[in-house]
Amino acid sequence: MKKITFTALFVFFGLISCNKDFLTVVPETNLSTAIFFSKEADFQQAVNAAYVPLRNIVNDRAWLLGEMHSDNAYYYRNILFGATEQQEDIADFAVPTANGVTSNTHVLNQYRLDYQIIARANQILSSIDAVEFAAASKNNIKGQAQFLRAYAYFELVRYFGKVPLHLTPVTNRQEAALPLGSIEEIYAQIIKDATAASTSLLPKPTQEAGRATSGTAKMLLANVYMVQKKWAEAEKLLKEIVSSNEYKLMPDFNDAFSTNTGNKNNAESIFEVQFQEGASGYNGAIIYNYLPRPMSPDELKPITGTSNPQPLTGEGNGAPTPDLINSFETGDKRKDGTIGYVTISGSLRANKNFPYNKKFAKTHSLHGNTGNNFPIYRYAETLLFLAEALTEQGKMGEALPFLNQVRSRAGLPAATATAQAELRNQIYQDRRSELAFENKRWFDLVRTGTAIEVITAYGNRIKANPVAYYYPEGAVARSNAFSNISLLYGLPADEAALSPYF
Repeated sequence: MKKITFTALFVFFGLISCNKDFLTVVPETNLSTAIFFSKEADFQQAVNAAYVPLRNIVNDRAWLLGEMHSDNAYYYRNILFGATEQQEDIADFAVPTANGVTSNTHVLNQYRLDYQIIARANQILSSIDAVEFAAASKNNIKGQAQFLRAYAYFELVRYFGKVPLHLTPVTNRQEAALPLGSIEEIYAQIIKDATAASTSLLPKPTQEAGRATSGTAKMLLANVYMVQKKWAEAEKLLKEIVSSNEYKLMPDFNDAFSTNTGNKNNAESIFEVQFQEGASGYNGAIIYNYLPRPMSPDELKPITGTSNPQPLTGEGNGAPTPDLINSFETGDKRKDGTIGYVTISGSLRANKNFPYNKKFAKTHSLHGNTGNNFPIYRYAETLLFLAEALTEQGKMGEALPFLNQVRSRAGLPAATATAQAELRNQIYQDRRSELAFENKRWFDLVRTGTAIEVITAYGNRIKANPVAYYYPEGAVARSNAFSNISLLYGLPADEAALSPYF
């Protein structure tokens, strides 16, 4: 018998729904949905669990699927390692896909993690109204579940297009396989959930740090409207975020991001995934994903600050591309805050100086164990989105002050463009410089209709000059590199094997 892999849809704290007729005997010594969801504390515990997959998503998956799968980041080739990794397929736009499905492990894991969030949110939303407790707390928990479900579906629809639309808990094998919902249906549900969350959630000043807020939900909803090119709807929400006075730019770009132990959920943060260094299981290790290899302990220590650095072998990911590095304007302070350099003595390249993602390279105590949070939405993006939404409506004069707030912090002169096309391109440029390595670039290329053109030209540059993209001298790009430049990933093959609808 095939092993059932729709675990994200079946399992929530190991809880299995029970029938409620009088013949059903509920074991009181085993935890189940029949006895668990009975008080406020149970729902608080449940919503905490719904946040948990976000850590694996941003630490292990999103930087691959949303940033290295763009012209911002590439794959550090280490021919001493000698293996072809599935990460390499993502960087090379060579993910093997047939009949709309792929066997890529990272694609599969992203899909399952998003459905874990959805399954946990569905369990909360299907049970909470039947339990009596304070309305304010209930609304806040519901709002968090609605936001998290909306965010997970937003990831899924942007990665895959059509996906199953589960809105109730799955209690048996037959319910796990649903027809693919249309893109329109999925976006309609995202909008419904995010809208409800924006009124149910607490504002940032009164919400517990780290949780979604009413501003978080509005930002997600505005992002959806930006993708759909509903500029006026996005403008309205973004202006509400600005006028709330709950957020502001940190004076120094570098302070927009948390350190290993401090500066978390700061004034610029609209929503960030929480990490904590240590043995509790809440830690990340994201900077280690981004570093070139092979790296000696002495080369690693100045970057991580750990007292016990270990050699890094294998192959590296997320190399800042020459395209990104050269795209920063002269004098842009964000360049030094985003790009660092390290000399790798063991590299087989003649040029042993490698760039790396400095934005999340925060010093910490334990090797491979970091506590800095990861930003999903920052106020800087609110201002850039608002400038873009206004520009697309021909309101260039209104757009410039919002764009220039971001540029001023970066140490750049104020933009003065009055032509729509010129200002639009300037905003795109500042989004790239401001949000590099925050998993925005691929989605920006897709929503602006430039992905195929940009990535085709980028691939041609790599194939024409591989040494410039961190290949050792004499090495060339694989024959299948940039052979599958498509706007969507194939659905996971392991899941397709269990559903007649894929």
